[in-house]
Amino acid sequence: MINFAKKKGKFYVTTPIYYVNDVAHIGHAYTTIAADILARWHRLKGEEVLFLTGTDEHGEKVEAAAVKIGKTPQEFVDSVVVRFEEVWKKLNISYDDFIRTTEKRHEKVVAELVKKINENGDIYKGEYEGWFCIPCESFWTDFQLKNGKCPECGRDVQKLKEESYFFRLGKYQEKLLKFYEDNPEFLSPQFRAQEIISRVKGGLKDLSITRSALKWGIPFPLDKKHVVYVWFEALTNYISALGWPGKKFKKFWPADVHLVGKEINWFHSVIWPAMLFSAGIEPPKKVYAHGWWTVEGKKMSKSIGNVIDPVDVAEKYSSDILRYFLIREIPFGEDGDYSEKALIARINGELVADLGNLIYRVLSLVEKFDGKFVGKDELSSKLNLKKIDVHMERLELTAALGEIWNFTHVANKYINDKAPWKLKGKELGNVLYNLLETCRIISILIYPFMPETAEKINVQLGTKLGSLKDCKFRKFEGKIKKGSYLFNKIEV
Repeated sequence: MINFAKKKGKFYVTTPIYYVNDVAHIGHAYTTIAADILARWHRLKGEEVLFLTGTDEHGEKVEAAAVKIGKTPQEFVDSVVVRFEEVWKKLNISYDDFIRTTEKRHEKVVAELVKKINENGDIYKGEYEGWFCIPCESFWTDFQLKNGKCPECGRDVQKLKEESYFFRLGKYQEKLLKFYEDNPEFLSPQFRAQEIISRVKGGLKDLSITRSALKWGIPFPLDKKHVVYVWFEALTNYISALGWPGKKFKKFWPADVHLVGKEINWFHSVIWPAMLFSAGIEPPKKVYAHGWWTVEGKKMSKSIGNVIDPVDVAEKYSSDILRYFLIREIPFGEDGDYSEKALIARINGELVADLGNLIYRVLSLVEKFDGKFVGKDELSSKLNLKKIDVHMERLELTAALGEIWNFTHVANKYINDKAPWKLKGKELGNVLYNLLETCRIISILIYPFMPETAEKINVQLGTKLGSLKDCKFRKFEGKIKKGSYLFNKIEV
């Protein structure tokens, strides 16, 4: 048993801030659900948690989208930011703070950070020339282009040449490499680390951090004819939400983990820590870059029409089923493929047959028993809570969920082995006691992954959701209210 009382502390987890003119798809949901699972788990451990998400609202593509529909950029972002808030509500996302890059608190910290970096001699004026991809808000060299297109999204790029201020990114090449070496967990998962390290070893060019032609952005504090490059200011959200350098910042920083998609790993693992080095701020503990989701073997694309709307899936099945599938289907961090066929297989094969069947069988047996639920603990030794917690600390979410599921298999096997329908009296009371306590503990363990399902189980058991320190057998004090099945089998 883990002594969770001694491990109380803080936990700060973030998602990327999402572009407001994007439609929230399964990839956005994957990152945010994973962050929510981590936040809920650490709350169960008794830690003070700060879970941050938000929206990125500046840049050329936002400005262009606003002009297209006859709105000012501010009117446009105000009208569409609610879409992300609605999606997160639908998916039961328990964020503690939602940062918008158009907020004054963010603009203030961006200005102060730029001044701090400048004081360190890391900003200078020059001229930028390069290929710009508007959808990705990214600049590329001739060498980086693929067939004359953006190497990330494959769309057209345009040549830009303008006056710009630069950040001395190249100055921090060796410091970054030393940091990676001294902090091997920073670049996660491990199989992505070498790509970043190799690119840094190949040399870092100084980064253009302002735009003079663009107006929709945060004014550059050193020259009001410029605005801050969207990526440079967007990364700052992780400390602007904390009111750097105030009390909240001192309490929660450094972040325990930045969860990001692998396509923005470079910005978070190279540019962001270099900015922090320059400002004299400690880098985050970990940047975890997970993989992409394809749809039935094909890359998600608006033109193909195969973009998966997580709200549609949640409304058809449930948010808990979507949350379970995304984490269970592939090892967290790797690329995965979404298909409705695979989703239904998980519903019928695990949610219905394993968890749903366990709860319903136990409640049905209890319903016919009028004795006392007392006995000797025969099952808790089959639960390796420490192993689950280690998986969660390492962000091995799929492995942690698998270990929890093993405990449901143990309980189902226990029913088959004991054949309680053949027992009576104290012997039956002992078996039911073990099963009821197992179900109560399972409800705690699955809560971060499937919060609504956990609450339903507690309603049926007549118990209150506990914390991880309650994952031990004790006197069962619930009052059974047998309800319907937790999940319904899907007929294909």
